Amino acid sequence: MGEWVKRALRRVGLVVRRLESSNDEYQVIKDALRISRAEAVLDVGANVGQYGDLVLETGFAGDLISFEAIPSVHQRLEAHARAYGRRWIVAPCAALGSKAGEMAINIAGNSVSSSLLPMRSEHVAAAPESAYIRTELVKVERLDELAAKLLGPNRRLMIKVDTQGYELEVLAGATGLLPQTTALQLELSLVPLYEGAPTFVDVIQYMAVRGFELFSIAPGFKDRRSGRLLQIDGIFLRREGT
Repeated sequence: MGEWVKRALRRVGLVVRRLESSNDEYQVIKDALRISRAEAVLDVGANVGQYGDLVLETGFAGDLISFEAIPSVHQRLEAHARAYGRRWIVAPCAALGSKAGEMAINIAGNSVSSSLLPMRSEHVAAAPESAYIRTELVKVERLDELAAKLLGPNRRLMIKVDTQGYELEVLAGATGLLPQTTALQLELSLVPLYEGAPTFVDVIQYMAVRGFELFSIAPGFKDRRSGRLLQIDGIFLRREGT
């Protein structure tokens, strides 16, 4: 494509580039699945199945298991996944954390920003539609215990966690799965958006101690007013020899 065409498209807000050389989330996921040779993907914080759609679009032939905490959203996820048949499994409705129990989850107006943690004003200012509108009491399970009922033994795993600041608590409840995990996709905040959430540096260090290194990133949530990038998705692969 000629440079003059690219410039003309940029003027109207469009960019065209080859997927193979981009940080588009689809391509990042496709590369991670290929290199990690994952046989099953665990989608934690699935919402209504947006991430699952991307995984299946890459041509992934393994099992996809989605986890969602909010009952009304979980129902929509189940209806969406049924169209794909047995390869897309929806786990029983539950939040995931370091120990089993019950917690109040904060429901966001846009549903995707819902979290077990309080939302900071910076998040609401950047996306007013994400403000909390109510709370619900939800069941909490450990990922390694819940997933064990749905997975076959010794599957190579890719785990995606998008839980709005609760990622390390989810991983603390997945210690039984990490030995068979070859890739993870985690939401990383560049700016504090939820009270008590780890920084992106905290998450990178946490993963490094457990034998994973940052492989790629995909841009995520951006402040539409300033253009500042607030969140990214980090792809982590297991280091050789760990």
